[in-house]
Amino acid sequence: MSYAAAALATYTNMFGTLDHLVAKASAHEKGEALLQARLAQDMLPLHTQIRFTLDQVVTALNRLGGSGLKTDESDITSFADARARIAAAQAQLAATDPAAWPDARDTVEFTLPNGMAFAMQAHEYCRDWTTPQVYFHLMAVYSILRAEGLAIGKADYVGYMMKYLKQPEA
Repeated sequence: MSYAAAALATYTNMFGTLDHLVAKASAHEKGEALLQARLAQDMLPLHTQIRFTLDQVVTALNRLGGSGLKTDESDITSFADARARIAAAQAQLAATDPAAWPDARDTVEFTLPNGMAFAMQAHEYCRDWTTPQVYFHLMAVYSILRAEGLAIGKADYVGYMMKYLKQPEA
């Protein structure tokens, strides 16, 4: 399996998890107020953690596939808005051809808004940059929701594993 196919499968799983968590949050008694919740004062709120989870992948699709997709930098204002953005990102993933990505050894260079510049091979960019960023922000989403009292657990975070569950032999 190519690094691109593996990365796309991972991001698809994580977006499924994100959608599942947001759907559960939308039914919580605290409602839309949860979007402002934080783990700590110096951390970004839930709505930004959701957006950043999505933006990391859209940015990767642009850097690796030259797709020209735009990230939506506006605040997420409702759970319906969050779910619509997740659905749009899932559609972008599904439409991405891993064969269009650069060779695993091709160089990806980028500069962050703070001026830090990076250069790495394409497979390293997926493995060492994008994937950890996605997991970081997704775990922040999970942690905020858990801290706010949502009845969620590990099965909600790795629900995609259920497709591999073996049935007990009779």
